Amino acid sequence: MRTIKAVRKTTESVMGIILDFSPLAPNYREKICTPIPFLNHMIEHIAYRAGFNIKTTTELTDFTLTHLITEDLGMALGKAVKEYIDTTDGAMGFGDAVGMIDEARASAAISFESRAYIDIDYHGNTIPAETEGMLSEDLETFLEGFVQGAMCTLHIDLYKGHNGHHIWEAICRALGSALNRATAVSEERKGKTSGVAGKIEWTIEG
Repeated sequence: MRTIKAVRKTTESVMGIILDFSPLAPNYREKICTPIPFLNHMIEHIAYRAGFNIKTTTELTDFTLTHLITEDLGMALGKAVKEYIDTTDGAMGFGDAVGMIDEARASAAISFESRAYIDIDYHGNTIPAETEGMLSEDLETFLEGFVQGAMCTLHIDLYKGHNGHHIWEAICRALGSALNRATAVSEERKGKTSGVAGKIEWTIEG
């Protein structure tokens, strides 16, 4: 079982993530502690469905902006997951899943191929501007930050949903389940990369 730690430090914040790939601890919720309660709840769903423990640490200077917290913490989480994928022989590196609760149903598809791209399609469903005191755009920013840190491709599709709480739960459940598949280790995948391009190498001159 592995532990991965990633810390992102700027003049505005110090955001830390520890991923513990031991079985999900009974007190896993207590390790997720940001200044934003609904963000904590969403990370809980990701951890529960992914099947690994996520510990967060947040330090802020004079900037207590929600956008900053979600973006920087998302980047740290993405960086930690990417490190695990890149350094774990046999890690699948890709996965997709469906998440649902009551009327809301969403899917997530993810692939770690050093290509940072995110597409969120609500398929005409109305997304509340705010849920549980948190702006939907800041939840989107968390996902965007994750993709930047992970250098992955992430597609989110919301097929149904009208309750904001349920919509974001379905999305985060889908993401967690997709991560469960992407971080799974298979003997058949050993020696292979997530994509057919293999390990990417750069040569920079000048």
